[in-house]
Amino acid sequence: MITSILIGIIGPWQIVLIVLVVLLLFGGKKIPELMRGLGKGIREFKDGINPDEQKKKDEETAEKKD
Repeated sequence: MITSILIGIIGPWQIVLIVLVVLLLFGGKKIPELMRGLGKGIREFKDGINPDEQKKKDEETAEKKD
C-alpha cells in the first residue's frame, strides 16, 4: 500500500527537478567524484561482507599478471 502511494507521488517531473537541484548545489564537476566515492564505498562494503571471495579474486588477478 505504501509503495503505491509513493509511486503516485514521485513522477518524472519531480525526478528532473531533483536532478536540477543537485546540479545547482554541487556543480557538474563534483557529481562524478561523488558517484565514484559512492561506488568505492559500496565495493568496500561488499568486500567486508565476503572477505574470502575478495582474496580469491586478488589471487586470480595476481596469477593472470604473472
